[in-house]
Amino acid sequence: MQKITTCLWFDDQAEEAMNFYVSIFKNSKVLSVMRWPEGHADEGKALVTTFELDGVQFQALNGGPQFKFNEAMSQSIDCKTQEEVDYFWDRLIEGGGEPSQCSWLKDKFGVSWQVVPEQLPRLLLDPDRAKAGRVMSAMMEMSKIDIAKIEEAARG
Repeated sequence: MQKITTCLWFDDQAEEAMNFYVSIFKNSKVLSVMRWPEGHADEGKALVTTFELDGVQFQALNGGPQFKFNEAMSQSIDCKTQEEVDYFWDRLIEGGGEPSQCSWLKDKFGVSWQVVPEQLPRLLLDPDRAKAGRVMSAMMEMSKIDIAKIEEAARG
């Protein structure tokens, strides 16, 4: 059992979002869907969903239009290869998502994600600060991270 679970507040797309995310991440599954009870105006519609993405548990709540997602909170995906970066990037922006910069994007529900190749933080933390600076400059010019280009920047 996971002690801390992220709860994502949607207007009324919690079940759709859950199914979208579960379709993207391997080792993911729907755990439960709590529906509004009989007699309620939203009878049968999802109220709270619980799901796992690659073993990490999340909740999605249909809480109404009062709150919107923003970049102050994001989900970060650690990737090992460019193929993995491309896969998550393309899948998460499909259907109306928007690319941002420096590995960030918003999916079609407005949830912010960072698709980060493992090479990026390693190179940014390099003790050679000139190398790290070149990588930072290269990253600032990118939307989706191109591993070959950040490695080229690291080499100078």
